[in-house]
Amino acid sequence: MLKNDSKALDAMHHHWIRGNVPLCSYCVVCKQQCGSQPKLCDYRCIWCQKTVHDECMKNSLKNEQCDFGEFKNLIIPPSYLTAINQMRKDKKTDYAMLASKLGKQWTPLIILANSRSGTNMGEGLLGEFRILLNPVQVFDVTKTPPVKALQLCTLLPYYSARVLVCGGDGTVGWVLDAVDEMKIKGQEKYIPQVAVLPLGTGNDLSNTLGWGTGYAGEIPVAQVLRNVMEADGVKLDRWKVQVTNKGYYNLRKLKEFTMNNYFSVGPDALMALNFHAHREKAPSLFSSRILNKAVYLFYGTKDCLVQECKDLNKKVELELDGERVELPNLEGIIVLNIGYWGGGCRLWEGMGDETYPLARHDDGLLEVVGVYGSFHCAQIQVKLANPFRIGQAHTVRLILKCSMMPMQVDGEPWAQGPCTVTITHKTHALMLYFSGEQTDDDISSTSDPEDTKETDVGKREPPR
Repeated sequence: MLKNDSKALDAMHHHWIRGNVPLCSYCVVCKQQCGSQPKLCDYRCIWCQKTVHDECMKNSLKNEQCDFGEFKNLIIPPSYLTAINQMRKDKKTDYAMLASKLGKQWTPLIILANSRSGTNMGEGLLGEFRILLNPVQVFDVTKTPPVKALQLCTLLPYYSARVLVCGGDGTVGWVLDAVDEMKIKGQEKYIPQVAVLPLGTGNDLSNTLGWGTGYAGEIPVAQVLRNVMEADGVKLDRWKVQVTNKGYYNLRKLKEFTMNNYFSVGPDALMALNFHAHREKAPSLFSSRILNKAVYLFYGTKDCLVQECKDLNKKVELELDGERVELPNLEGIIVLNIGYWGGGCRLWEGMGDETYPLARHDDGLLEVVGVYGSFHCAQIQVKLANPFRIGQAHTVRLILKCSMMPMQVDGEPWAQGPCTVTITHKTHALMLYFSGEQTDDDISSTSDPEDTKETDVGKREPPR
C-alpha cells in the first residue's frame, strides 16, 4: 500500500526508478532505445513499465498520472488497498462502489506459485510477476498457504478475481481444495477463476485446459499474463474418492480424497509409487522434468518384466452406476475425469480409429478403461494400441478382494490392501481455458462447430 494524497483511485503519478531498464525498451519521449549504455541509466515506471532517457525526463513526466499500462485490468492499485484499509477501520464493507471506479473490465489477478514444482522455475517467476504486478498479489505457496492467500479475494468485487497457479497438477489440486474451503465459509461470491502455468512433470490437467504440457520459459511472463486475460471460463468436475479399508473383525476405516484428473489401480500407480518413494529419499535429484520422465520409463520397463499387477480381474470387482462389469485379463484400471493422461496421451480416444464420444471434464461422467500391462500403457502413449474401454458412468465402485495393490489419485500413490473404492461427484471448480495453446489432438477434435455450448460461467466454451 502507498499513502496517496488524492482519494481518487485513478489519480496516481508514475513511480520512476533509475536503471534496470528492460532490454528492447524505448523512450516514451524520443522513441529511441533505452538502457543501451553500459552503466546504470534511464528510468522505468514500476507500474506501467514505460521507460524514458535521463536527458528526456521532464517535470511534466514526473507529475504525469500513471494509467498502469497494459496490465491495468490485472493490477490491484496500491491506492485501492489503502482505501480498503481505511474502510475496514471505519467498519464499512461496501467495496463494490470503490471498485466501480476501476471499470467493468477490471479482473484482478492473484499469482500462486510453487517454488519447488518441477524444474524449480517458481522462484524466478515470482520475481518477474512482482515486477509486472503489485507484489502484494504474488504469493509463494510454500510460504503462504493457498487458504490464506485466497483471502485477498474477499477484498475484491464479486466474481471478479482470477488466480494463476504456477506449479504442477498437485499444486492446482491444493489451490482448488482451498477454493472449496471458501465455499464452506460462505464466500461463494468471491470464488476466483483458476488458470494454470504448468511447472510439474505430467501437467495433464493443464494440457486439458489448453495451457500446455510444461512451461520452460519459452514465452515471456508478459505473454503469460496476456493469455490469462484472453482465457474463457469453463467448469471442471471434481470427484470424491472414498476408500473403505476392511479391517479385522469387520472394522472399517474410511479415507477420502478429492480427484480432478484420474484414479487408477495397477501398473501406472505402481510406477508413481516407486517414483514417489525415491523422490522422498533424494528430492534434489528430481528437479529436472526430463530426468523425472526417464525415471518413470525405467520403472515402466522394469514392470514389463516383473508384472507385479497381473491377474487384476481375479482380485477386483467393478461396478459402473450400480451394474457389475465382467473384466478380461487386465493388469490395471484407470478412471478418467479429464481428456489427457500419462503426460499428454488422450487415453479414452486412443488412436482415434474408432468413434467414441469425446472425454469431457464438465459432463458429470467418468471414463473407465483397462490396460493389459506396462507395455500396453507404453503402446497407447505412442498410438500403437487402444485401451480396453470399459464404459462411462456417473458413479464407479471398485472392490479389492485380496492382496496389496498400488493405487493413486492425481499422482499421489499408496499401497492398498482389501477395500472398497467409491467415486462420486463432489462439486465443480471454475477454471480458465486458453484456446490458443492447442495440440494436434485438440485441433482434430474441434472441427465440428456444433460441439460448442454455453457454460454457466457465461462464456462460450471451446469444443474439445
